[in-house]
Formats: sequence, structure tokens, C-alpha cells
Amino acid sequence: CSLLPLEKMENNKIKKMKRLGSFELPDFFNYPPYFTLQPVGATREVQVRVWKQLILDYCQSQRIYIVSLDDDFPLFSNPVIERSLSREAKELFLSALVTEGMVQDDAKQHHFTTAWLICRACRVDGQESQQVKENGLEGTMPVEDIRSGFDTRGTELAGIDSSVIMRALRLLEQNGKAAVFKVNDCEGVKFCV
Repeated sequence: CSLLPLEKMENNKIKKMKRLGSFELPDFFNYPPYFTLQPVGATREVQVRVWKQLILDYCQSQRIYIVSLDDDFPLFSNPVIERSLSREAKELFLSALVTEGMVQDDAKQHHFTTAWLICRACRVDGQESQQVKENGLEGTMPVEDIRSGFDTRGTELAGIDSSVIMRALRLLEQNGKAAVFKVNDCEGVKFCV
């Protein structure tokens, strides 16, 4: 079974799942072969590419930071066409994102931390200092202020899980873009912009 080109799928008169909550789904989500790992290398490359992008886009739009292989993640099934990704497919797509540094893997708990936030914070194209400034994250500050401080209200950082923030900060620290420190029981960070 091969994958139809995405433009040909638009013309098919099949039942379609167009949205997942407020998120608009791409056309491939309604084509059953995309839910089965494809055996042909070139076809699988296309499949992996579109699923990687879908996972990141969905997680960003829904503010999802952790994806567990053991939980029912709504993106991994389409009840309209009665298809779900196998565990192997989920692992393949998420592992491909790990390889690209877009997701962090916590293999012990089968959790993957989506890194749309981390990737945005780790940009190497010179925009990281602008983002730090736009989000009011200049200077030294308590880590808790990143998720609940006045300057981050109304941003994608507001209310983010503290474990996700710490993973992002550790990655930034490894890349020389932040320094994480602890004073008494309070963790702090200094961004290097």
C-alpha cells in the first residue's frame, strides 16, 4: 500500500475528521495508510516527515508538553476511519523527533517532552536574545517566575509544567545560553543573551 500524494487526497469523497478540538487536521490524517508504517523507504520518509510536523504543531497549539506512549494521546487515532497508530509507529515518529533534538526522551517512563518550547528557546539563528527580551526574561530570575511571573502572563510560558521548564533550561545550559543555579531552596536562571 502506498501513500497518495496529499493534493490527490483532497479530491477523495471519504469521511473526514477535520478537527481535533480547535486544531485543524491535515488531509493525510484521513487516509488510512498513514496510520500503518510503510515498508518502502521513500514512502516511510514522507510518512515520518508529515507525522513529525503534525505532532509538533498539535502540541504547540494545544500547549501539550509531555506525550506518553502509555496514555491515549488523541492525535494518534482517528475514529472516523477507525485507525490508530501502533506503538511501534508512535515510537518511530517520536524517536525521529528525538534524533533531531526536537523532543527529549525519558525512556524510563515512556514519556517524550515535546520541545517546541525548547527548540524555540535554543534557536541558533540569532533570535534567541529577542525572544528572551520579548518574554521579559532578561537578567537573573527565579525559575518559578518563568511560569508564573508578571512578565510571562499571557505568553506560552505561563503555567507551563515546572519539569518541562527545567528540561528546557538544562538544554539551554548545555548549549551555553543559560546558567541554572540554586540558592537555598530556590532555583534560578541567568540567560546569556
